[in-house]
Amino acid sequence: MINKNEFSVIKSLNELKSEEEGTIISYNDSGEVELKRHLLGMGFVKGSKIKLEKIAPLGDPIKIRIKGYSISLRKNEAKNIEIGLK
Repeated sequence: MINKNEFSVIKSLNELKSEEEGTIISYNDSGEVELKRHLLGMGFVKGSKIKLEKIAPLGDPIKIRIKGYSISLRKNEAKNIEIGLK
């Protein structure tokens, strides 16, 4: 079980800066249920290490590294994922 107190900063995934790394803490209840299921199926589970690799020149989408692969998400998709930083 993830304890939010073990992290110094908690941000949503869309607030991370390029090259920042953290741990997935939770999903907010708002947002699309189908998208949440899809992300969970791709490894976006609580406790997974995640890194924001790159931000597109106009700010959207963002490139994320998780479980050895890269994925691009729109910022409005990433806003519902809470990340803990140490």
